[in-house]
Amino acid sequence: MLILGIESSCDETAAAVVRDGREIVSSIIASQIDLHKPWGGVVPELASREHLEKIEAIVEESITKAGVTLAEIDAIAVTQGPGLIGSLLVGVCFAKSLAYSLDIPLVGVNHIEGHVYSVAFENPEVQYPALALIVSGGHTNIFLVPEEGSYRIVSRTRDDAAGEAFDKVAKMLGLGYPGGPVIEKLSVNGNENAIKFPRAKISDGRPDLSFSGLKTAVSRYLKEHDVVIAAGAESSDQVRDIAASFQKAVVNALVGTLEKLAREHHPRTLIVAGGVACNGSLRRAAEQAAGELSLPVYFPSKHLSTDNAAMIAAAGYFQLKQDKTADLRMTADITMRLQNMPEENKNIREGKVKYRL
Repeated sequence: MLILGIESSCDETAAAVVRDGREIVSSIIASQIDLHKPWGGVVPELASREHLEKIEAIVEESITKAGVTLAEIDAIAVTQGPGLIGSLLVGVCFAKSLAYSLDIPLVGVNHIEGHVYSVAFENPEVQYPALALIVSGGHTNIFLVPEEGSYRIVSRTRDDAAGEAFDKVAKMLGLGYPGGPVIEKLSVNGNENAIKFPRAKISDGRPDLSFSGLKTAVSRYLKEHDVVIAAGAESSDQVRDIAASFQKAVVNALVGTLEKLAREHHPRTLIVAGGVACNGSLRRAAEQAAGELSLPVYFPSKHLSTDNAAMIAAAGYFQLKQDKTADLRMTADITMRLQNMPEENKNIREGKVKYRL
């Protein structure tokens, strides 16, 4: 079965052709980083306009590169949510029109579930139950996956997503956007033990995450130590040490929570996916934790860690096997949740957050 995947939830316009949910025939991604870089983050209006301008050409390129025709496509899977409403609508409307014109099934996919399926292409089959850390600029959650297609959230960030924290700290350091890659690059030659930044402790005892306090701690450190942010500052030992210490604090929080939950829920597989999964320090720490737990840990390749359409097609393939399709009334849903999630987990939990060194 050939599935055309379409992704436009944020700032990548992507299309891919995937065979039977596990073989990428083609994958095309048009990034908008250069468009948004002057603004220090994604501008929703600019993003949606760029999607509108590029989506037809990106889909055509994915079909051409796959060496097939539209007539050979069996179904279309498109990101329905969550994401930026304008961006989502471009992809959803295009996918609906194309599915209608070709008279083929249409599937609406949860973007976060797509990240779970991003490990399907270059790893052995996932053994369930699994524990999935999905960490990006917009999402930081850990899901217990008892069986394929079933999800229960067991940890979430109470404030900033980890990728968002990377971007904000990079901005404080005058390093530009996006923050994750440049902080990782500087950290290679920095001392990650130079500064002991705090890790959040959730006072209600839930295994949730929080990064706003860490961001505040970096800001306070810059002021208290009179760190000068200027052109060329990224070459200073002081900035490299701050970047490395901040990265270590984020990685320790993510992997420490994942390891704690693994000991509690006894999964057979660990999954680490999302844009922040590109981070080499995070991968090494997760691999070390998995080794101590005697568990396999699966990552997507870096190409498949950021937003892409291949993962959407893979998730859509599973839905098609379950005879779950959408009709033309489907629309974008910025609050879309993963299915089979207990109702009490759909509400944002409230609780005071404390910080410890």
